Amino acid sequence: MNETRTIDEPTTAPTPTGERADLLVALAKQRHFLRFTTRDLTDEQAGQRTTASELCLGGLVKHVASVERTWAAFIVEGPSAMPDFTAMTEADFARRADEFRMLPGDTLAGVLADYEEVARRTDELVAALPDLDTAQPLPKAPWFQADEAWSARRVLLHVVAETAQHAGHADIIRESLDGSKSMG
Repeated sequence: MNETRTIDEPTTAPTPTGERADLLVALAKQRHFLRFTTRDLTDEQAGQRTTASELCLGGLVKHVASVERTWAAFIVEGPSAMPDFTAMTEADFARRADEFRMLPGDTLAGVLADYEEVARRTDELVAALPDLDTAQPLPKAPWFQADEAWSARRVLLHVVAETAQHAGHADIIRESLDGSKSMG
């Protein structure tokens, strides 16, 4: 019997060791710093813009959760897990921009819970992957080279870098909000 598994199904993967453990520890550290910038905030504060940027803390967490969810799906499903960025309309980009804001009905607790669930599923996926060298062709996008493929390892490194970059943005936004810092 040929059984397929989606990334939404829990697994009984072994505890990661070696390279997998290192990748997950690096990702967990960056996730922590991003979440830490939201400590003790109200929903209103989480949605507040404090710089010239459109970014807010809750929106950054929403965005990073979406990015991680999408890249984890890419590891399993390949480019079909992502849109064809070259064919996106202005309406598509407007919907994508909503990832960066707290929308009516969004709560910080809800955004953080979603991110925690995404992290759990990614960690399970990484532990269960047969091979970090398995590669998928990248989707069409102006920022990707044609006919390029990324291994699961490269995707995970990208997610770590993206999370770290946005944790830095979040630190600046939080410091501008009330003077709190992640470090120092």
